[in-house]
Amino acid sequence: MRVDKYLWCVRYFKTRSIATTACKKGQVKINNTSVKPSRDIYPTDTITVRKNQVTYVLEVLDLPESRLGAKLVGMYVRDKTPKENLEKLELLKYSKDYYRKKGVGRPTKKDRRSIDEIYNNDDFFKSDEEE
Repeated sequence: MRVDKYLWCVRYFKTRSIATTACKKGQVKINNTSVKPSRDIYPTDTITVRKNQVTYVLEVLDLPESRLGAKLVGMYVRDKTPKENLEKLELLKYSKDYYRKKGVGRPTKKDRRSIDEIYNNDDFFKSDEEE
């Protein structure tokens, strides 16, 4: 089976074309060698995938016939990713939250309408002297 098809089948990439692009960019290695998308894989191969700033290490257990359900992936691939790499993924999630929290920043449509309603109210602009 081709490496791009395998990575798509075991759900490491959402589409096969994304998997093919990753192979062409050198983000996929088999036994520490960069590979083309058409490279065949066999059981016991070790695949290294660089995705979202995290390096995943996978061991091929078996070759599936077609794309698998999420619960069946464990029968065909063993994830050997070091814990440091997975911790890096957690840090990335926290760093995104640091820059902008949800609800902070540009106003939503509802917020914008509320602001317009306040400014369009004539009583808002009247001073104490006019009343």
